[in-house]
Amino acid sequence: MIIGIPKELKKDEYRVGLLPVGAEELTRAKHQVLVQTGAGLGSGLPDHDYLRHGAEMVASAEEIYARAEMIVKVKEPQPAELPLLRKGQIVFCYFHFAADRQLTQDVLGTGCIAVAYETLGDGRGHLPLLIPMSEVAGRMSVQEGAKYLERPQMGRGILLGGVPGVEPATITILGGGVVGANAAKVAAGFGAHIGLLDINMDRLRYLDDIMPANVTVLFSDRHTIREQIRRADLVIGAVLVPGAKAPQLIEPDDLRLMQPGSVIIDVAIDQGGCVATSRPTTHSDPTYVVDEVVHYCVTNMPGAVGRTSTFALCNVTLPWVLKIANRGLVAAAESTPPIARAVNTHEGEITSRAVAETFNMPYNQRFEC
Repeated sequence: MIIGIPKELKKDEYRVGLLPVGAEELTRAKHQVLVQTGAGLGSGLPDHDYLRHGAEMVASAEEIYARAEMIVKVKEPQPAELPLLRKGQIVFCYFHFAADRQLTQDVLGTGCIAVAYETLGDGRGHLPLLIPMSEVAGRMSVQEGAKYLERPQMGRGILLGGVPGVEPATITILGGGVVGANAAKVAAGFGAHIGLLDINMDRLRYLDDIMPANVTVLFSDRHTIREQIRRADLVIGAVLVPGAKAPQLIEPDDLRLMQPGSVIIDVAIDQGGCVATSRPTTHSDPTYVVDEVVHYCVTNMPGAVGRTSTFALCNVTLPWVLKIANRGLVAAAESTPPIARAVNTHEGEITSRAVAETFNMPYNQRFEC
Protein backbone atom coordinates (compact mmCIF):
# COMPACT_ATOMS: atom_id res chain seq x y z
CA MET A 1 0.00 0.00 0.00
CA ILE A 2 1.12 3.59 -0.61
CA ILE A 3 0.85 5.64 2.61
CA GLY A 4 0.98 9.44 2.47
CA ILE A 5 1.97 11.76 5.32
CA PRO A 6 1.04 15.38 4.50
CA LYS A 7 2.11 18.43 6.45
CA GLU A 8 -0.62 19.58 8.83
CA LEU A 9 -2.46 22.73 7.71
CA LYS A 10 -4.53 23.53 10.80
CA LYS A 11 -3.42 26.79 12.39
CA ASP A 12 -0.74 26.35 15.07
CA GLU A 13 -0.61 22.59 14.56
CA TYR A 14 2.91 21.23 14.96
CA ARG A 15 2.30 17.47 15.10
CA VAL A 16 2.92 15.01 12.30
CA GLY A 17 1.18 11.70 11.58
CA LEU A 18 4.22 9.39 11.44
CA LEU A 19 7.64 9.11 13.07
CA PRO A 20 10.74 8.08 11.09
CA VAL A 21 10.59 4.68 12.81
CA GLY A 22 7.09 4.33 11.36
CA ALA A 23 8.49 4.88 7.87
CA GLU A 24 11.07 2.16 8.55
CA GLU A 25 8.49 -0.33 9.84
CA LEU A 26 6.15 0.29 6.92
CA THR A 27 8.86 0.00 4.26
CA ARG A 28 10.15 -3.19 5.92
CA ALA A 29 6.63 -4.53 5.47
CA LYS A 30 6.94 -3.74 1.71
CA HIS A 31 4.76 -0.61 1.75
CA GLN A 32 5.69 2.73 0.19
CA VAL A 33 5.78 5.84 2.39
CA LEU A 34 5.45 9.37 1.00
CA VAL A 35 6.22 12.24 3.38
CA GLN A 36 5.66 15.87 2.46
CA THR A 37 8.77 18.01 2.74
CA GLY A 38 8.90 19.74 6.12
CA ALA A 39 6.02 17.72 7.60
CA GLY A 40 7.99 16.77 10.72
CA LEU A 41 9.81 20.02 11.41
CA GLY A 42 7.25 21.26 13.97
CA SER A 43 8.02 18.16 16.02
CA GLY A 44 11.78 18.45 15.58
CA LEU A 45 11.93 15.71 12.92
CA PRO A 46 13.98 16.80 9.88
CA ASP A 47 13.41 15.46 6.39
CA HIS A 48 16.69 13.52 6.32
CA ASP A 49 15.49 11.37 9.24
CA TYR A 50 12.58 10.16 7.11
CA LEU A 51 14.78 9.68 4.05
CA ARG A 52 17.26 7.64 6.09
CA HIS A 53 14.49 5.29 7.15
CA GLY A 54 12.99 4.55 3.76
CA ALA A 55 10.48 7.34 3.07
CA GLU A 56 10.24 9.24 -0.19
CA MET A 57 10.08 12.99 0.33
CA VAL A 58 7.45 14.75 -1.78
CA ALA A 59 7.30 18.50 -2.29
CA SER A 60 3.55 19.07 -2.50
CA ALA A 61 0.43 17.97 -0.67
CA GLU A 62 -1.28 17.59 -4.06
CA GLU A 63 1.14 14.84 -5.05
CA ILE A 64 0.81 13.11 -1.67
CA TYR A 65 -2.99 12.96 -1.99
CA ALA A 66 -2.87 12.00 -5.67
CA ARG A 67 -0.56 9.02 -5.13
CA ALA A 68 -1.43 7.70 -1.67
CA GLU A 69 -3.99 4.96 -1.05
CA MET A 70 -4.04 5.82 2.66
CA ILE A 71 -3.47 9.25 4.21
CA VAL A 72 -2.21 9.25 7.79
CA LYS A 73 -2.39 12.61 9.53
CA VAL A 74 -3.33 14.19 12.85
CA LYS A 75 -6.21 16.66 12.43
CA GLU A 76 -9.30 16.57 10.27
CA PRO A 77 -8.95 17.59 6.60
CA GLN A 78 -8.89 21.35 6.23
CA PRO A 79 -10.80 23.20 3.46
CA ALA A 80 -7.74 23.21 1.18
CA GLU A 81 -7.36 19.43 1.58
CA LEU A 82 -10.97 18.39 0.97
CA PRO A 83 -10.79 18.78 -2.86
CA LEU A 84 -7.71 16.53 -2.84
CA LEU A 85 -9.55 13.55 -1.33
CA ARG A 86 -11.00 10.91 -3.60
CA LYS A 87 -13.48 8.07 -3.46
CA GLY A 88 -12.16 4.96 -1.73
CA GLN A 89 -9.07 6.69 -0.33
CA ILE A 90 -8.50 5.87 3.35
CA VAL A 91 -7.96 8.85 5.64
CA PHE A 92 -6.77 7.91 9.14
CA CYS A 93 -6.80 10.83 11.62
CA TYR A 94 -8.86 12.66 14.24
CA PHE A 95 -12.17 13.77 12.71
CA HIS A 96 -14.51 14.62 15.63
CA PHE A 97 -17.44 14.61 13.20
CA ALA A 98 -20.12 15.02 15.88
CA ALA A 99 -18.91 18.56 16.55
CA ASP A 100 -19.10 19.67 12.91
CA ARG A 101 -21.99 18.89 10.56
CA GLN A 102 -20.37 20.78 7.69
CA LEU A 103 -17.19 18.72 7.92
CA THR A 104 -19.28 15.56 8.00
CA GLN A 105 -21.14 16.56 4.84
CA ASP A 106 -17.94 17.67 3.10
CA VAL A 107 -16.14 14.40 3.83
CA LEU A 108 -19.18 12.39 2.72
CA GLY A 109 -19.09 14.34 -0.52
CA THR A 110 -15.51 13.25 -1.25
CA GLY A 111 -16.39 9.54 -1.01
CA CYS A 112 -13.25 8.85 1.03
CA ILE A 113 -13.14 6.32 3.86
CA ALA A 114 -12.82 8.23 7.12
CA VAL A 115 -11.19 6.15 9.85
CA ALA A 116 -11.30 8.18 13.06
CA TYR A 117 -8.70 7.85 15.80
CA GLU A 118 -11.21 8.97 18.42
CA THR A 119 -13.67 6.10 17.86
CA LEU A 120 -11.19 3.25 17.55
CA GLY A 121 -12.12 1.36 20.72
CA ASP A 122 -12.35 -2.06 22.27
CA GLY A 123 -16.05 -1.86 23.11
CA ARG A 124 -15.37 -1.47 26.84
CA GLY A 125 -14.84 2.27 26.75
CA HIS A 126 -11.08 2.14 26.07
CA LEU A 127 -10.00 4.46 23.25
CA PRO A 128 -6.27 3.79 22.76
CA LEU A 129 -5.70 6.44 20.09
CA LEU A 130 -7.46 9.14 22.10
CA ILE A 131 -5.86 8.38 25.47
CA PRO A 132 -2.38 9.88 24.88
CA MET A 133 -3.77 13.15 23.56
CA SER A 134 -6.28 13.24 26.42
CA GLU A 135 -3.36 12.83 28.82
CA VAL A 136 -1.58 15.76 27.17
CA ALA A 137 -4.71 17.94 27.09
CA GLY A 138 -5.57 17.15 30.70
CA ARG A 139 -2.14 18.17 31.93
CA MET A 140 -2.06 21.21 29.65
CA SER A 141 -5.47 22.36 30.89
CA VAL A 142 -4.04 23.15 34.32
CA GLN A 143 -0.98 24.80 32.79
CA GLU A 144 -3.17 27.02 30.60
CA GLY A 145 -5.60 27.68 33.43
CA ALA A 146 -2.76 28.90 35.64
CA LYS A 147 -1.66 31.29 32.89
CA TYR A 148 -5.11 32.75 32.19
CA LEU A 149 -5.89 33.24 35.86
CA GLU A 150 -3.17 35.90 35.83
CA ARG A 151 -4.54 39.42 35.88
CA PRO A 152 -2.81 40.57 32.63
CA GLN A 153 -4.72 37.75 30.89
CA MET A 154 -8.06 39.05 32.28
CA GLY A 155 -8.07 36.45 35.06
CA ARG A 156 -8.71 36.90 38.79
CA GLY A 157 -5.04 37.25 39.63
CA ILE A 158 -4.90 33.91 41.44
CA LEU A 159 -1.83 31.74 41.99
CA LEU A 160 -2.94 28.11 41.81
CA GLY A 161 -0.97 26.96 44.83
CA GLY A 162 -1.33 30.11 46.89
CA VAL A 163 1.45 30.96 49.38
CA PRO A 164 1.73 30.55 53.16
CA GLY A 165 -1.12 32.49 54.72
CA VAL A 166 -3.12 32.72 51.46
CA GLU A 167 -5.68 30.20 50.16
CA PRO A 168 -4.78 28.27 46.99
CA ALA A 169 -7.08 28.27 43.98
CA THR A 170 -10.30 26.27 43.82
CA ILE A 171 -10.66 24.11 40.71
CA THR A 172 -13.71 22.26 39.39
CA ILE A 173 -13.12 19.46 36.90
CA LEU A 174 -16.17 18.18 35.00
CA GLY A 175 -15.48 14.57 34.02
CA GLY A 176 -13.35 11.93 35.67
CA GLY A 177 -12.00 10.20 32.56
CA VAL A 178 -8.46 10.41 31.20
CA VAL A 179 -8.52 14.21 30.74
CA GLY A 180 -10.07 14.87 34.13
CA ALA A 181 -7.83 12.46 36.05
CA ASN A 182 -4.68 13.91 34.49
CA ALA A 183 -5.85 17.45 35.18
CA ALA A 184 -6.62 16.55 38.80
CA LYS A 185 -3.18 14.99 39.35
CA VAL A 186 -1.35 18.03 38.02
CA ALA A 187 -3.61 20.50 39.88
CA ALA A 188 -3.15 18.51 43.09
CA GLY A 189 0.59 18.89 42.71
CA PHE A 190 0.15 22.66 42.77
CA GLY A 191 -1.70 22.33 46.08
CA ALA A 192 -5.03 23.64 44.79
CA HIS A 193 -8.45 22.62 46.18
CA ILE A 194 -10.04 20.36 43.56
CA GLY A 195 -13.57 19.08 43.02
CA LEU A 196 -13.60 16.22 40.49
CA LEU A 197 -17.09 15.39 39.17
CA ASP A 198 -18.40 12.36 37.30
CA ILE A 199 -21.64 10.38 36.91
CA ASN A 200 -20.04 6.92 37.13
CA MET A 201 -19.94 5.81 40.76
CA ASP A 202 -17.47 2.99 40.07
CA ARG A 203 -15.13 5.53 38.49
CA LEU A 204 -15.59 7.90 41.45
CA ARG A 205 -14.74 5.15 43.92
CA TYR A 206 -11.58 4.36 41.96
CA LEU A 207 -10.58 8.04 41.78
CA ASP A 208 -11.25 8.45 45.49
CA ASP A 209 -8.76 5.66 46.17
CA ILE A 210 -5.93 7.00 44.02
CA MET A 211 -6.21 10.79 44.25
CA PRO A 212 -4.38 12.96 46.80
CA ALA A 213 -6.26 14.33 49.80
CA ASN A 214 -6.80 17.74 48.17
CA VAL A 215 -8.99 16.15 45.45
CA THR A 216 -12.64 15.65 46.44
CA VAL A 217 -14.67 13.37 44.17
CA LEU A 218 -18.32 14.31 43.71
CA PHE A 219 -21.31 12.91 41.86
CA SER A 220 -22.15 15.22 38.98
CA ASP A 221 -25.66 16.65 38.82
CA ARG A 222 -27.06 20.09 38.04
CA HIS A 223 -27.09 21.22 41.68
CA THR A 224 -23.53 20.08 42.39
CA ILE A 225 -22.22 21.65 39.20
CA ARG A 226 -23.79 25.02 40.02
CA GLU A 227 -22.52 24.87 43.60
CA GLN A 228 -19.00 24.02 42.44
CA ILE A 229 -18.68 26.64 39.71
CA ARG A 230 -19.93 29.32 42.10
CA ARG A 231 -16.75 28.81 44.15
CA ALA A 232 -14.34 27.90 41.37
CA ASP A 233 -11.47 30.04 40.16
CA LEU A 234 -10.85 27.56 37.33
CA VAL A 235 -13.31 25.17 35.64
CA ILE A 236 -12.01 22.42 33.35
CA GLY A 237 -14.49 20.77 30.99
CA ALA A 238 -13.34 17.17 30.52
CA VAL A 239 -16.45 15.22 29.54
CA LEU A 240 -16.54 12.75 26.66
CA VAL A 241 -19.21 10.66 24.97
CA PRO A 242 -17.20 8.61 22.42
CA GLY A 243 -17.99 9.69 18.88
CA ALA A 244 -20.92 11.89 19.94
CA LYS A 245 -21.42 15.55 20.80
CA ALA A 246 -20.43 16.50 24.33
CA PRO A 247 -23.32 17.23 26.73
CA GLN A 248 -23.65 20.89 27.77
CA LEU A 249 -23.20 20.95 31.53
CA ILE A 250 -22.87 24.72 31.99
CA GLU A 251 -25.69 26.83 30.59
CA PRO A 252 -25.46 30.54 29.68
CA ASP A 253 -27.21 31.69 32.85
CA ASP A 254 -24.81 29.63 34.97
CA LEU A 255 -21.96 32.00 34.09
CA ARG A 256 -23.59 34.64 36.27
CA LEU A 257 -22.92 32.42 39.26
CA MET A 258 -19.18 32.44 38.58
CA GLN A 259 -16.71 34.92 39.98
CA PRO A 260 -15.49 37.72 37.68
CA GLY A 261 -12.14 36.76 36.20
CA SER A 262 -12.63 33.04 36.69
CA VAL A 263 -11.47 30.82 33.82
CA ILE A 264 -13.07 27.98 31.84
CA ILE A 265 -10.82 25.58 29.92
CA ASP A 266 -13.21 23.59 27.72
CA VAL A 267 -11.16 20.57 26.63
CA ALA A 268 -14.39 19.02 25.28
CA ILE A 269 -14.53 21.67 22.53
CA ASP A 270 -13.27 19.07 20.01
CA GLN A 271 -16.63 17.36 20.49
CA GLY A 272 -18.66 20.58 20.56
CA GLY A 273 -17.85 21.71 24.10
CA CYS A 274 -19.55 21.11 27.44
CA VAL A 275 -20.20 24.82 28.08
CA ALA A 276 -23.02 26.51 26.19
CA THR A 277 -20.97 29.67 25.65
CA SER A 278 -17.93 27.83 24.26
CA ARG A 279 -16.81 28.30 20.67
CA PRO A 280 -13.62 27.04 18.99
CA THR A 281 -10.48 29.17 19.35
CA THR A 282 -6.84 28.85 18.25
CA HIS A 283 -3.46 28.95 19.96
CA SER A 284 -2.78 32.37 18.44
CA ASP A 285 -6.12 33.75 19.69
CA PRO A 286 -7.05 31.34 22.49
CA THR A 287 -9.47 33.22 24.75
CA TYR A 288 -12.52 35.46 24.87
CA VAL A 289 -14.67 36.77 27.72
CA VAL A 290 -18.39 36.20 28.32
CA ASP A 291 -20.06 37.67 31.45
CA GLU A 292 -16.59 38.41 32.89
CA VAL A 293 -15.57 34.74 32.61
CA VAL A 294 -12.49 33.92 30.51
CA HIS A 295 -13.10 31.08 28.01
CA TYR A 296 -10.20 29.03 26.58
CA CYS A 297 -11.51 26.70 23.86
CA VAL A 298 -8.55 25.70 21.67
CA THR A 299 -9.51 22.70 19.52
CA ASN A 300 -6.01 21.26 19.15
CA MET A 301 -4.42 21.83 22.56
CA PRO A 302 -1.78 19.07 22.20
CA GLY A 303 -0.60 20.65 18.94
CA ALA A 304 1.22 23.33 20.95
CA VAL A 305 3.58 20.73 22.40
CA GLY A 306 4.17 19.07 19.07
CA ARG A 307 7.21 16.98 19.92
CA THR A 308 5.74 15.41 23.04
CA SER A 309 2.38 14.91 21.36
CA THR A 310 3.73 13.45 18.12
CA PHE A 311 5.76 10.80 19.92
CA ALA A 312 2.87 9.97 22.27
CA LEU A 313 0.40 9.73 19.38
CA CYS A 314 2.55 7.80 16.91
CA ASN A 315 3.51 5.27 19.58
CA VAL A 316 -0.12 4.10 19.57
CA THR A 317 -1.21 4.74 15.96
CA LEU A 318 1.58 2.88 14.13
CA PRO A 319 0.38 -0.67 14.96
CA TRP A 320 -3.05 0.18 13.55
CA VAL A 321 -1.57 1.80 10.44
CA LEU A 322 0.35 -1.43 9.86
CA LYS A 323 -2.78 -3.57 10.36
CA ILE A 324 -4.76 -1.56 7.81
CA ALA A 325 -1.87 -1.41 5.32
CA ASN A 326 -1.09 -5.13 5.61
CA ARG A 327 -4.66 -6.41 5.31
CA GLY A 328 -6.55 -3.64 3.51
CA LEU A 329 -9.29 -1.63 5.20
CA VAL A 330 -12.24 -4.00 4.69
CA ALA A 331 -10.37 -7.14 5.73
CA ALA A 332 -8.82 -5.36 8.71
CA ALA A 333 -12.24 -4.10 9.84
CA GLU A 334 -13.83 -7.52 9.44
CA SER A 335 -11.14 -9.22 11.53
CA THR A 336 -10.49 -6.43 14.05
CA PRO A 337 -13.55 -4.85 15.77
CA PRO A 338 -11.67 -1.72 16.98
CA ILE A 339 -10.90 -0.83 13.35
CA ALA A 340 -14.52 -1.45 12.37
CA ARG A 341 -15.63 0.99 15.11
CA ALA A 342 -13.20 3.58 13.75
CA VAL A 343 -14.76 3.64 10.26
CA ASN A 344 -17.01 6.71 10.44
CA THR A 345 -17.76 7.16 6.73
CA HIS A 346 -17.38 4.82 3.76
CA GLU A 347 -17.67 6.02 0.18
CA GLY A 348 -20.38 8.59 0.84
CA GLU A 349 -22.24 6.87 3.69
CA ILE A 350 -22.08 7.37 7.46
CA THR A 351 -21.02 4.16 9.20
CA SER A 352 -20.87 5.52 12.76
CA ARG A 353 -24.14 5.27 14.66
CA ALA A 354 -23.18 8.12 17.05
CA VAL A 355 -22.44 10.53 14.20
CA ALA A 356 -25.62 9.60 12.33
CA GLU A 357 -27.76 10.06 15.44
CA THR A 358 -26.13 13.40 16.24
CA PHE A 359 -27.22 14.86 12.89
CA ASN A 360 -30.29 12.65 12.26
CA MET A 361 -28.69 11.40 9.06
CA PRO A 362 -28.91 7.95 7.35
CA TYR A 363 -26.67 5.23 8.72
CA ASN A 364 -25.10 2.18 7.08
CA GLN A 365 -24.51 -0.67 9.56
CA ARG A 366 -21.85 -2.33 7.43
CA PHE A 367 -19.06 -1.95 10.00
CA GLU A 368 -21.18 -2.28 13.15
CA CYS A 369 -19.83 -4.79 15.66
